[in-house]
Amino acid sequence: MEANKIIIKPLLSEKSYSDIKNKKYWFVVDKNATKTEIKQAVEEIFGVDVESVNTSITAKKPKKRGRITGYTSEQKKAVVTLKKDSKAIAFFESLN
Repeated sequence: MEANKIIIKPLLSEKSYSDIKNKKYWFVVDKNATKTEIKQAVEEIFGVDVESVNTSITAKKPKKRGRITGYTSEQKKAVVTLKKDSKAIAFFESLN
């Protein structure tokens, strides 16, 4: 699988902003991607050294907006921790 198809988008929330200073970055990734594939994709795209990858799958939840009912989409999140001597990801550093 291509690196650009594994990492879908960065995940930006209050918790992810607080983890930036610890070199932890959050991404929404392809549901079928393994931790090894995510690690290789981040290293290839951003040119950094990854120490660990933690993943979790968020279940779909019921959502109601007026008369329209449905479900939120199920997605897989990855928290990527970089090594201490690795450079930071420039995109996230510009947010602080």
